Amino acid sequence: MDSLSGVRVVDAATLFAGPMAAMMLGDFGADVIKVEHPRRGDPARGHGASVDGVGLWWKTLSRNKRAAAVNLSVAEGQQILRSLAARSDVLVENFRPGTLERWHLSPAELHEINPRLVIARMTGFGQLGPMSGQPGFGTLAEAMSGFASSTGEPGGPPVLPPLALADGIAGLAMAYAVLVALKARETSGTGQVVDMAIIEPIMALLGPQMTAYKATGAVPRRTGNRSASNAPRNTYRSRDGRWLAISTSAQSIAERVVTLVGRPDLVQQPWFATGQGRVEHVDELDEAVGSWIAERDADEVIARFEQAQAAISPIYDVSDIAKDPQYSALESFVEVPDEELGQVTMQNVLFRLADSPGRVRWAGPPLGRHTAEVLGELGYDAERIGRLREQGVVA
Repeated sequence: MDSLSGVRVVDAATLFAGPMAAMMLGDFGADVIKVEHPRRGDPARGHGASVDGVGLWWKTLSRNKRAAAVNLSVAEGQQILRSLAARSDVLVENFRPGTLERWHLSPAELHEINPRLVIARMTGFGQLGPMSGQPGFGTLAEAMSGFASSTGEPGGPPVLPPLALADGIAGLAMAYAVLVALKARETSGTGQVVDMAIIEPIMALLGPQMTAYKATGAVPRRTGNRSASNAPRNTYRSRDGRWLAISTSAQSIAERVVTLVGRPDLVQQPWFATGQGRVEHVDELDEAVGSWIAERDADEVIARFEQAQAAISPIYDVSDIAKDPQYSALESFVEVPDEELGQVTMQNVLFRLADSPGRVRWAGPPLGRHTAEVLGELGYDAERIGRLREQGVVA
């Protein structure tokens, strides 16, 4: 049995953070209804690579969802959302604060219809504060969180990630928040509002930067691929031109690495006993490790590290991932039948539950693919659906 079987989710969000949260709930059996504008659809449909005009990121982002095209800016569309809210457990939305209220779909009004509804509000800056009404995207969160300022080479410019990192982290956090709210509902009997600002979850992954700043005044600096907490930690190029990454977060691993590369004397240095001490001597450590790796081909380096039980990994691109035996053993990717493209490959669910594993049932559907089906469940007959379609309320 699917873990979230019987949970209905209305995904009225766009782009990445909110829809990703809904996707994760759908992966474990929730009935997710994706609500999009009849003409424009979710802008995520057009992001990234495509085949024959069909967006590939969309196929993953909206997998396991039923697609209903409804114009929420008109009264008839708002009534459809009310009807959906009345029979659902979760509503995920990312409209600017005040939009739902202007449409007479405020949390208070929705809770009058369905007191058990969990209303998950995903915005760039949250529902409160001087920036709450401004448009917010993951890029701004990456900039404002301290992530970009601490990423890049020393003396170089701050670096933004080439992907929707803050959105993805916020999506994970929202899925967690929704499950917490559903658990709380078991005791209280009522749903509640989840206020998620995309600028916040990414900070949780940056470590105790505010704690350290308040305690010591320290501001993280850019260190490239090096770590501010331990060394050696970097990327190193082998003799045959391949890049490798190593980590020495554990003291025992650090000792094994420098012993392997012919510098056991470093272990006896007083400063070597702590990660911070090793950071203060990072140039010496990087020279020892980097020169040893540069004299050997990558396969030999990896084999020697594995024999020494030290942590190392080749730096992969997607073509390497596709043929890696570890990902194959984990079944990290699945082939999914698709009505538009025939078949698509996508990443599998994020984790494996022993008794109620998630699964990808279908790929992201075409715009409005399930509109008639969803409206039929709400009691709309074919004539009424046809009339709404002619009026542009649905598609």
